Amino acid sequence: MTQKAIFITGGASGIGLATAHLFAKRGWRVGLADVNDAALAAAGTEIGANTYRMDVRDRDGWTAALEDFTGSTGGRLDVLFNNAGIGSGGPLAEMDFAEIDRVVAINLTGVLNGARLGHAYLKRTPGSCLLNTASASAIYGSAGLAPYSATKFGVRALTEALDGEWHADGIKVRAIVPGFIDTPLLQGPVTGSNRSIRETVTAAGLELTSADVVAEAAWQAVHGERLHTHVGPTARRLAFAARWMPGRLRKMMRRGFGAEK
Repeated sequence: MTQKAIFITGGASGIGLATAHLFAKRGWRVGLADVNDAALAAAGTEIGANTYRMDVRDRDGWTAALEDFTGSTGGRLDVLFNNAGIGSGGPLAEMDFAEIDRVVAINLTGVLNGARLGHAYLKRTPGSCLLNTASASAIYGSAGLAPYSATKFGVRALTEALDGEWHADGIKVRAIVPGFIDTPLLQGPVTGSNRSIRETVTAAGLELTSADVVAEAAWQAVHGERLHTHVGPTARRLAFAARWMPGRLRKMMRRGFGAEK
């Protein structure tokens, strides 16, 4: 089978769904994994994708889904898109430990699970790519988003580490680094506030970027040589400020989300 194949976690909405549509339109076979049964079924029907009800924390679930999907692709796994993640904001000192653990388990351990279990399938496919979703919060630690930011720094570090580690296996490793994207993830509440993450972001004067723009960036990342692809004006400005104006950025974060009530 020569049709290329991509497996996407968090594929039933937001960035994952937009990316699935784009790759499917360009002739790829698509596998979607998500925990939202209804959205997953609808997406699978709309795109004509293989669908898997899977929690990225479940390693047995990963193995079963990848085995089934590659069984339908003639063994190919050209791209594994580690995209699933959750948002959670608010002052760290006020967050429940259960919520901290959940953010770390899904956003970081889930990505590690995908990389560890996906490696064997990617290695068997020439020119394959592991694509991870990081965040502008991985450029500079974001006040009011400390656990989320920490996990996305971890995703960024994993991408850089595996880019070196897997080079000899012929596997590219890339990350998209989006700013604030107009997806359901922003509907999450901010601890200690009556605002959602979306409301806090827009009140701070930060722009939202459409998921379709991120999907195109994902395509470019898979087919290009750039290790980290910054997406949207917020991400690009943060990257510039972190390099050239770190002192100003530090002061800005001190006035950031942590002060919002």
